[in-house]
Amino acid sequence: MKLSARNKLPGTVESIEADGLSAKVGVRVGDNHLVAMVTAEAVRELDLKVGDSVTAVVKSSSVMLAKD
Repeated sequence: MKLSARNKLPGTVESIEADGLSAKVGVRVGDNHLVAMVTAEAVRELDLKVGDSVTAVVKSSSVMLAKD
């Protein structure tokens, strides 16, 4: 599969919390943890399970977090 996004992060699914139409999928990427908000339908279609190897693809014009 070819994608225009350049930020492809291989990781492992650590958690899946489905709630109605949406789902929060926790992914371990090396020493980091990220959370992807996806549809519950996407979780079913991808047959995602804890322990699965996935690639997190990040395509965003801006990602900002700050804390003093």
